[in-house]
Amino acid sequence: MTEQTSVIIRYFELKDLDNVIDINRKCLPENYPEGFFRTIYAECPKGFNLAEVNGSIVGYTMGRIESGLSLYSIFHRAKKGHTVSIAVLPEYRRNKIATKLINASSLAMREYGAEELFLEVRISNSAAVKLYESLGYKIVKELRHYYRDMEGAYLMAQKVKKN
Repeated sequence: MTEQTSVIIRYFELKDLDNVIDINRKCLPENYPEGFFRTIYAECPKGFNLAEVNGSIVGYTMGRIESGLSLYSIFHRAKKGHTVSIAVLPEYRRNKIATKLINASSLAMREYGAEELFLEVRISNSAAVKLYESLGYKIVKELRHYYRDMEGAYLMAQKVKKN
């Protein structure tokens, strides 16, 4: 990418589904069936965002709203924004695209009323852990054998700041 190349963050549309599935398969070991993407979109359309460079989709993030026990207090139920998946094609990484995607999805989940934001990340993915920490996420706990290949994950979260 050059200095003149601009990244556009926009909402996902169903016509983008094949491109998103392709990015998911190229970038992540966790692949989801088509119906899963459709369900996330139907439940939380503003939390499903794409990054485009020169008209090509180069990354995505999808989030949804969940309700349950707070990650910070066992005595409180909370509306939580869950970043389910994020991926950026390798040749476009290190250009702040993931940051822009997470910020767009987080904003949408706040608009849906999320009091907390959370995600899971592979323990071995130190670059992603650093990125999430730079965005205000903290490691809440370790999830042993979280992924299909038995690697553990960090559950990372942050409280939504009230305006």
